[in-house]
Amino acid sequence: MNIQTVENVKQYYNFTAQKREWFRKINWYYHDDLRKYYRYLIPEAQNVLEIGCGTGDLLASLKPKKGVGIDISEKMIRIAREKFPKIKFLVMNAEKMSIEEKFDYIIISGTVGDLEDVQNFFKSIRSFAHGRTRIIIDHYNHLWQPILRLGEVLGLKTPQVYKNWLPTDEIKNLLYLSNFQMIKEHNRMLFPIYIPLFSTLINTFIAKMPLIKNICLNRFVIVKPLDQRSLNKERSVSIIIPARNEKGTIGKIVSEIPVIGKKTEIIFIEGHSIDGTRQEIKQIINKYKSKDIRLILQEKKSGKADAVHLGFAAAKGEILIIFDADLSVPIKDIKKFYEALISQKGEFVSGSRLIYPMEKKSMRLLNLIGNIIFGKIFTWLLEHHVTDTLCGTKAIWKKDYRRIRKTIKSFGDFDPFGDFELLFAASRMNLKHIEIPIRYKARIYGKSNIHRWRHFLLLLRMCWIAFWRFKII
Repeated sequence: MNIQTVENVKQYYNFTAQKREWFRKINWYYHDDLRKYYRYLIPEAQNVLEIGCGTGDLLASLKPKKGVGIDISEKMIRIAREKFPKIKFLVMNAEKMSIEEKFDYIIISGTVGDLEDVQNFFKSIRSFAHGRTRIIIDHYNHLWQPILRLGEVLGLKTPQVYKNWLPTDEIKNLLYLSNFQMIKEHNRMLFPIYIPLFSTLINTFIAKMPLIKNICLNRFVIVKPLDQRSLNKERSVSIIIPARNEKGTIGKIVSEIPVIGKKTEIIFIEGHSIDGTRQEIKQIINKYKSKDIRLILQEKKSGKADAVHLGFAAAKGEILIIFDADLSVPIKDIKKFYEALISQKGEFVSGSRLIYPMEKKSMRLLNLIGNIIFGKIFTWLLEHHVTDTLCGTKAIWKKDYRRIRKTIKSFGDFDPFGDFELLFAASRMNLKHIEIPIRYKARIYGKSNIHRWRHFLLLLRMCWIAFWRFKII
């Protein structure tokens, strides 16, 4: 290292190992919050690697299915093994690791600043990751450097031997150069000292506000590795089409829908139509026998959300695409959603009707204004870019849908359309979300199921749910 040699760092952390517990007790509020947030980010029973694990408290708090902790200090690892004998702890230099396993999550908490070559380190950890691994990095905001140095002088914080103090943008750039894709970044903890009520007010509410969040102590970056081996590989596709009272569009959909990937199946979900939609679908299936078309009847429940889940459960394709039967989204655009997934640009892909000019009478002015405003609100709530929360066309990998299905159920039966439960669950599981601009068209048949004021109240409810699920943590 430029300032301290690896051996000096090792000796220093060995020297401070016994004092670490004392410093953790002094700063219990900060460390409790750190553990709480990592438990929010990482579900239980995952395979987790922590690089720079210290005495193992953070790793143990996650209750991993299989946990491995790495640290350069023998004394730190000795303490960790005594405290948590069921977890595997190894003495190892973070920049020269030799592990044969792959992990669901890799934690790098407060370690980046101690590294000599951060870019090579990021490249090396790719060998411990599979295609759906999430790497979570937290580091101090460089604006806090004088305050943290003062804390060390006063004996209120563990002294550090070396810090890069890399700004978040530089860390993101090094990750990009190492073939990692950004998913999210968060800021957390504005007041790391516990004062009853006051600390809760500051850190739970004030610290989440725009602009103010930029001066928080901790910065989190969540990334995923790009899997070059599976890039642009052709996949099978299931197109899920909820169809209630859409008789006039069924034939046009089937005749114009493109062949996508190595195999395309079309699944119509019909329930409670009064215009003969079910009979029309059956006739179209007989007419286009060369195409893989199925009809699933929605009889026990109603609503688009239930229809989508029925279709997803029956789908055979590796990629699942939802397409609205009203043809307000051009059929040819379906391929863009498929391409976004196989090129690894995203893992959850939704359409945005608010980028291109719309066809006349496709959306009322008040609806347009409301969608723009709610897009801004959800961008803040979910901490990634969202312009349109209600575009019906969406795409997701089937294996990712299976992973988030449990999370969807945890939100409860609150969303009749299914747009928000998919958006919330994908965000909660840190799937890479991107939007595809589409040219929104007016209906060519039937009436819209959107009720302006009732669904405005629904959007307000969604904001409230998202605030408590994503901000108050």
